[in-house]
Amino acid sequence: MTEHSNVPAIRFAGFTDPWEQRKLGKYLTLSRIVGHTGVDANKLTVKLWGKGVVAKTDSYGGSENTQYYIRRAGQFMYGKLDFLHAAFGIVPEELDRYESTLDSPAFDMSGVDGSFLLNRVTQEDFYLGNGLIANGSRKAKRIHEDTFLGMSLAFPSFAEQQAIGRFFSRLDSLITLHQRKYDKLVVLKKSMLEQMFPQKGESVPRIRFAGFTDPWEQRKLGELVSEIIAGRSVNSTDDPVGVTDVAVLKTSCVSNGYFEADECKRVVESEKDLVKCPVVAESIIVSRMNTPDKVGACGISEASHDNLFLPDRLWRLSLHAGYDPYYVYVVLASEASQAMIRGMASGTSGSMHNVPKQSFLGMNLLLPINLSEQQVIGSFFSCLDSLITLHQRKLELLQNIKKSLLEQMFV
Repeated sequence: MTEHSNVPAIRFAGFTDPWEQRKLGKYLTLSRIVGHTGVDANKLTVKLWGKGVVAKTDSYGGSENTQYYIRRAGQFMYGKLDFLHAAFGIVPEELDRYESTLDSPAFDMSGVDGSFLLNRVTQEDFYLGNGLIANGSRKAKRIHEDTFLGMSLAFPSFAEQQAIGRFFSRLDSLITLHQRKYDKLVVLKKSMLEQMFPQKGESVPRIRFAGFTDPWEQRKLGELVSEIIAGRSVNSTDDPVGVTDVAVLKTSCVSNGYFEADECKRVVESEKDLVKCPVVAESIIVSRMNTPDKVGACGISEASHDNLFLPDRLWRLSLHAGYDPYYVYVVLASEASQAMIRGMASGTSGSMHNVPKQSFLGMNLLLPINLSEQQVIGSFFSCLDSLITLHQRKLELLQNIKKSLLEQMFV
């Protein structure tokens, strides 16, 4: 979008008229009743805190660092507030009637397309453009309802609003579809982790691949590990990393049970010879030093990266023959193991915590002694992780596409 322009950078064919600035109060009026009382009912509701009629969604963007909320004149704000992207929504048609309360103002809409308006008032720059300056505070910016209604917004013709609204509604539906697929796969993985591993006090899992009957046995992690080595701290830059550049992983390369090789920084020329511990195929990467909630995070590298090295805050684990790395990675990434690792980490509250190597290697793991059973379990979860990653990346791609189009299709 061109600065100070009254037309967007991207536009549907057939629309050429300039957009015009209008106050929201031209199209919105405060409502005491939320709900569809007829086929023409059209309402925008603003969710302030707690549970309400608007389902949480990440479709509308927003920032976790700057939050904006609408409040009634004189209203006392309290309780846990939702982020901006969860605060607005169109009342669902299936809701017959809902009494608006002090913590959930609602507005009747007239002469404006709801989806068009919703996608605009959930963008942070809309508030910044109306004189509400972010000051770096994580506290919510509380806006009186009359201030909200007095804000200016550029509007095209109603027909163009509808075309834009329909487009983003379809895009939101696609985003929601992939979000649901992703969520279902995550739930499936959690369920399989519970059933494909023995419960406490048991030696066999509830779900097992055919042909395997031997009881599982406990082994200390140190018995499985042939090498555990950390990288080295080197100076690096945020410049783009080329194919031939030497790079060092960020601590964030392992999170939520996954390893991302792209989470790295380029090593400065003068320190290229100082790096050690490259990423090798089928090695388990563990965050040995991190914040209290992230320490112990781990993932597995499926391929070797000759020019990609570990920092001193990460461990690289290699296993003895007879143990499947994918199986061990799945165990270490499980909720139970992660809680155990975080529990053994030490450090000042709120600061960086460290995992003691001996305590880590002393962890007891339950595993099938038959390597073939380890491998089929590891392969199953590897395939499931790949599917989860696929939908996660599709979801992120769609969200980035929407973010880009919101910047270019609105004034």
